[in-house]
Amino acid sequence: MGNTSRVDSRVGIGYDSHRFGPGDALILGGVRIPAVQALVGHSDADAICHAVTDALLGAAALGDIGALFPDTDPANKGRDSIAMLGAAVQRARDAGWIPGNVDITVICEEPKIGPHRNAIRARLAAAIGLDVDAVSVKGKTNEGMGWIGRNEGIAVIAVASVTRR
Repeated sequence: MGNTSRVDSRVGIGYDSHRFGPGDALILGGVRIPAVQALVGHSDADAICHAVTDALLGAAALGDIGALFPDTDPANKGRDSIAMLGAAVQRARDAGWIPGNVDITVICEEPKIGPHRNAIRARLAAAIGLDVDAVSVKGKTNEGMGWIGRNEGIAVIAVASVTRR
């Protein structure tokens, strides 16, 4: 019987949410989207990138985005989340893990994700080093329920797979 602790592929899940605040655009998946509000956060508040970063780090058992980029570090103020995602991907690769795919669900009433889906997929694929067909982005509403339904913010759930190099 072989070593059962050695796994050649893994899956991780990530979650992030940000509230809305003043502004005329927000960034999701590295794409600037015109909107009536912006997302508020220590970095650029890109909830998609944050959830994907956590999913990839989780799949590789390398911690989370808060440990890698703490919001107590002034260097992370306004930081580009695509760059943070790239650093997490490199950390996973350095540990012997290659990203396989990501599947993302964005939960919000506004903005509508559909018109921006392909741009987000392309930007994430480039940042992670995947083909676009390995990146799925879906938008869902919360049917008017709860803080998301009241348009107070958005939430993102991401799943990522990695394979041992």
